[in-house]
Amino acid sequence: MQFGPVHWRNPLELGKILLTENQIRDRVVELGQRISEDYAGDPPILVNVLKGGVVFLADLIRAIDIPIRIDFMEVSSYGNATESTGVVRILEDLSQSIEGQHVLIVEDIIDTGHTLKYIIENLETRHPKSIRICTLLDRRGRREVDLNLDYVGFVVPDKFVIGYGLDLAQRYRNLPHIAVIEDEEIP
Repeated sequence: MQFGPVHWRNPLELGKILLTENQIRDRVVELGQRISEDYAGDPPILVNVLKGGVVFLADLIRAIDIPIRIDFMEVSSYGNATESTGVVRILEDLSQSIEGQHVLIVEDIIDTGHTLKYIIENLETRHPKSIRICTLLDRRGRREVDLNLDYVGFVVPDKFVIGYGLDLAQRYRNLPHIAVIEDEEIP
């Protein structure tokens, strides 16, 4: 079996492509370089928020050239819906202590900010040296919570997106690009 790019039979039936595979790859490399420079000499633990962020994390850690550790949290506020329920549940917690360590939370997308605020407040009780945020996508138009995002891949419109780890009812995570699920014009 040979691995390579997936060619969908008709990717346009899934929506308009918002970010191409090449655009994503180039931006992830830039983010990895900035993180490497910012944490040179005192590497962070990257805390990935599953499941959507795992594709981004996999590419991001290969673009970082300092020794890092990774850990995972799985939280849910969506279920199978396209909008957050507002109730955040921790489904899987960290497997290692973050006390006295720099923490870089790696997210796929940030909308209202409620889930991320909950995660930050939870992690702060564990006494890390610092907590910073890296997100592939920032959907600022939906923000309800004031957040300081340290590393942002792309600002995206207030549309539901899929691909590159982002899903609709656990499907389409393996698209190599990011598409808008609705048939609406992309600004």
